[in-house]
Amino acid sequence: MAMNHQRKKRLKPLLDKVPPGFMVDTPWLRAQGIDPKSIHGYVAHGWLERVIRGVYRRPLPEGTQGISEATWAIPLLSLQWIMKREIYLGGESALDLAGYSHYLSLGHLPRVHFYGFAPPWLKRLPMQTRIIPHRRTLFSDDSTGLINVNQSTQASGYAAHIWQWPIKASSPERAVLEALDELPARMSFSTLDKIFEGLTALRPKHLMSLLHLCQSVKVRRLFFVFADKHQHSWRKHLDPSEIDLGSGPRALVQGGKLHPKYRIYVPSDLVPADEAEAGAIE
Repeated sequence: MAMNHQRKKRLKPLLDKVPPGFMVDTPWLRAQGIDPKSIHGYVAHGWLERVIRGVYRRPLPEGTQGISEATWAIPLLSLQWIMKREIYLGGESALDLAGYSHYLSLGHLPRVHFYGFAPPWLKRLPMQTRIIPHRRTLFSDDSTGLINVNQSTQASGYAAHIWQWPIKASSPERAVLEALDELPARMSFSTLDKIFEGLTALRPKHLMSLLHLCQSVKVRRLFFVFADKHQHSWRKHLDPSEIDLGSGPRALVQGGKLHPKYRIYVPSDLVPADEAEAGAIE
């Protein structure tokens, strides 16, 4: 009886911290003073649900609808707001969240890009998306350009409740640099070209700050290749001479052409038509 009393005494603070549907893992539960035997008891009583080994969820209210509309958001929001992990949505996924990218991975599970602390169990969760984890190494100051995105959505049921929580994500300016870092292994030039076409409202001062902090010469050069091609109004406020673009040509694409200004090999449609022809890498 005393054991049950102690278990219930610890349960209320736990349930106050974890909204229905949100997840926690074993290390977090132990940090709250919940021992393995109590975890087992909470599951047996239906106070927690076992998602996979070492990961638990507070049960949803009976008859809950619409949960599939935000599948990847649940573990991300749980890590961000409940478990207080340093992780955020970035790259193409942050651009998609901001309404700039609607690319579908044909023939593959949709990809979602998480940056920062990604526990191994993320990849084992039963989801209709593929989590792509990234290290937070692209910028020398890793806090610049991170924002909380409050979603306005027409989702109904419990999915609408989930979207009331802001998502920590890259700003569009930071996200496009992260997406450029994926070229050419995980992102295609044609996809980035379509995304850049819609990036009409970027903030030039914010871009310049992030370009200074960006630690990849490849990304800095590629950014100006795309920016020059699309010539949005913010481009005229950027000065490439203030950014370290490195020295010497960079080989990025087999069979590509050397961009005459930024000295990086890219697909021929990214090289200005009126510039002199550059040799291709064989």
